[in-house]
Amino acid sequence: MSKLVAIVGRPNVGKSTLFNRLTGTRQAIVSDVAGTTRDRQYGKCEWVGREFSLVDTGGWVVNSDDIFEEEIRKQVSLATEEADLILFLVDVKNGVTDLDMAVASILRRVKLPVLLCTNKTDDNADRYGAPEFYSLGLGDPICVSAATGSGTGELLDLIVENLGEEKKMDEEEARIPRFSVVGRPNVGKSSIINAFIGEDRHIVTDIAGTTRDSILTRYQKFGFDFHLVDTAGIRRKNKVTEDLEFYSVMRSIRAIENSDVCILMIDATRGIEGQDMNIFQIIQRNNKSLVVVVNKWDLVEDKSQAAIDTFRNAIYDRMAPFTDFPIIFASAVTKQRIFKVLETAQEVFNNRKRHVSTAKLNEEMLPLIEAYPPPSIKGKYIKIKYCSQPTDTQIPTFVFYANLPQYVKEPYKRFLENKIRERWDFCGTPINIFIRQK
Repeated sequence: MSKLVAIVGRPNVGKSTLFNRLTGTRQAIVSDVAGTTRDRQYGKCEWVGREFSLVDTGGWVVNSDDIFEEEIRKQVSLATEEADLILFLVDVKNGVTDLDMAVASILRRVKLPVLLCTNKTDDNADRYGAPEFYSLGLGDPICVSAATGSGTGELLDLIVENLGEEKKMDEEEARIPRFSVVGRPNVGKSSIINAFIGEDRHIVTDIAGTTRDSILTRYQKFGFDFHLVDTAGIRRKNKVTEDLEFYSVMRSIRAIENSDVCILMIDATRGIEGQDMNIFQIIQRNNKSLVVVVNKWDLVEDKSQAAIDTFRNAIYDRMAPFTDFPIIFASAVTKQRIFKVLETAQEVFNNRKRHVSTAKLNEEMLPLIEAYPPPSIKGKYIKIKYCSQPTDTQIPTFVFYANLPQYVKEPYKRFLENKIRERWDFCGTPINIFIRQK
């Protein structure tokens, strides 16, 4: 199970720059203006064989001195409730500020590992300012420069050390599928789980933040046996505040990482929105299988096939190039097609575990590759002689052995994936394609 690390600190200390540095991306926008990060950034880090998730918690900056400190307090409190480790970032050039002291007073009371990072130590002279931060009472300050990368290796070593060993599920738990119902606030996630289990076990109210925890339910009916995870809890849009929105997103990240199939809920009355795409991208990044449920279909006036096709095509267009996943139009209130959701989720999980024998794979794919070989590069012809599907992988993975694997580009890999999907049912699940030396 993946660990979650949250970067906290007052505005403009370099949280987004450090996020980009540790994840090896340029995902978070960086500028000198305090409060640039308005959306929560989520990424993956890998160091010495360990993988963990990283969240940049910026974005609560409000242009009002009266509530500025209160927003920072909310940010830190929410991060400490959900994360496994806190990176507290401070600015060595500005020294200790009142907001730093306010954040530190919260972090001293939490039961989580906290690493104090003094950022912007771009040269040795800046390191002389680090001892001032001992006054925060959070241990030795770690000198880093998010801009240049100085000290980030030592920081990653400490992160991995403080996260401890990953917990492993026992064999029975690992065998039972885990389906997570995820989506943006007020889309009906708890309602549909109540409809699944046939009782109002999950509280559904108009109060934002009703469901505070990811609730795990064992479902053993109609021949099914799996875990259902509800990550809902925010009910009314006009009552949603940014801190509760962030809390919900962190819960969704947890649920996605620990699930096999994600049931992504979309509000039929609102269409597909930016938050839906953010969650979809997290599902993709974690290589999880996907079922899309368009909920509240009973509230839509035009239920014609043309309207369904238009809605379905709009979803596929937004989520391209991955379009091989089922879309179900349902209603948690009227229980329209909710059993179809469970059936489809189980089918997608079975597709995730599908294995094609080596003989059958070569029989189908080699003639196709011979008819449509990879394009030659620099006058060199690429020959694929053999392919197989390893069994010890989380998602279906296919390995093609070629004489010049370095010349096989992404378009041809997508071609191979599409042909595999045409011949075998891998609907809803991602596929890995690797080209190896023969």
